[in-house]
Amino acid sequence: MLALKQKQLFDEIDILPIDLKTKIVDKILASITPANSSIDALWIKEVYKRKTDIETNNISFIDGDEVFKKISQRLNS
Repeated sequence: MLALKQKQLFDEIDILPIDLKTKIVDKILASITPANSSIDALWIKEVYKRKTDIETNNISFIDGDEVFKKISQRLNS
């Protein structure tokens, strides 16, 4: 009986629009790992710091291909 209800639920989810599916996913994830406002505040602070660093040219960028090349070299040494 439970397997049939689960299949029905999945079938219903399949036909939902993507925006509603993403809301459902967010709700499920929030129920598994509730938000931690102190951690969220730290991440927001870090995002603004990085944004400022980028806007003021306090950092230099490295091409992604170069990063992966260096990682590969380190792993193969």
